[in-house]
Amino acid sequence: MKLDLLEKTELFVTNIELASVNLGAAAAAVAQVLGLEANEVAVVDVREGILTLDILKPYVQLEQIIGKEKEILRSLQALPGVRITAETLVHSEGVLGMVCLDPVETPGLVERIQDMGNQVNLAVSRRIRVFPTGSEIITNYIEDTNTPFIVEQLNREGYRAVAGPVLEDDLPMVVRALQGAVEEGFGIVITTGGVGAEDKDHLVEAVQKLDKEAAAPYLVHYHQGQGRHRKDGVRIAVGQADWTMFVALPGPHDEVRLALPVLIRGLHEKWDKYRLAAALAEVLRQKWAGITPDRQGRHNP
Repeated sequence: MKLDLLEKTELFVTNIELASVNLGAAAAAVAQVLGLEANEVAVVDVREGILTLDILKPYVQLEQIIGKEKEILRSLQALPGVRITAETLVHSEGVLGMVCLDPVETPGLVERIQDMGNQVNLAVSRRIRVFPTGSEIITNYIEDTNTPFIVEQLNREGYRAVAGPVLEDDLPMVVRALQGAVEEGFGIVITTGGVGAEDKDHLVEAVQKLDKEAAAPYLVHYHQGQGRHRKDGVRIAVGQADWTMFVALPGPHDEVRLALPVLIRGLHEKWDKYRLAAALAEVLRQKWAGITPDRQGRHNP
């Protein structure tokens, strides 16, 4: 079970006696106990009676840390210059504090925690927020037909889908809205619009800010700078941040209708972001293949 350390990545070893200790060896010893690479643990502070180590990654597996205090202390005690006493303890201010749990109790506890985690993950994965985007919707120039359609279809499939507010054509604001959905426990966030080639289109870039390895396949390529095209094409995006998957779809309603069955299948079958993005792009390209360059210029994704 993967645990988010929530930026509390430090382990404190207190009441420890040190004399000319090789700090690299101390970090490596703790890393080995926790099943981490040597470069994923570092000693960041040494004071009288205190050794502070930092886990240099945002996530660990539950099984790596739970009940590992005594094993960590034995590993440190084997190093030259380290003395462990009955008062020596390992603790953390965050999730890493589970290293202190009694190893005798951990097998059953791991199973219970994993079961709870699976239930939480299942509940989160069924919660969906749908954001329409664009000033043309905010100003009531056009009707948002996408959001009610998506919400209705997903709720029929057993999801708990709700409409979010219309997002403006503003990159920082869009990123904040998407991050807010993560913090509110939505497992899926769907956006419509804002994936085109104009300078007002920011959804692909917003997803990429939250997931630098987001899948963002092209639907069509343009000559950048020609006409209204400030970017080199129209793309969609599928990204992942923590427990939340982001899906940025085009705005035209007929394209949303084409994409939604593929999206629903991908969610049911738990496709990863790369497979889902590729499948969505494939079905959407079928429509774009029949559009002339002139009509592409008038298209509004």
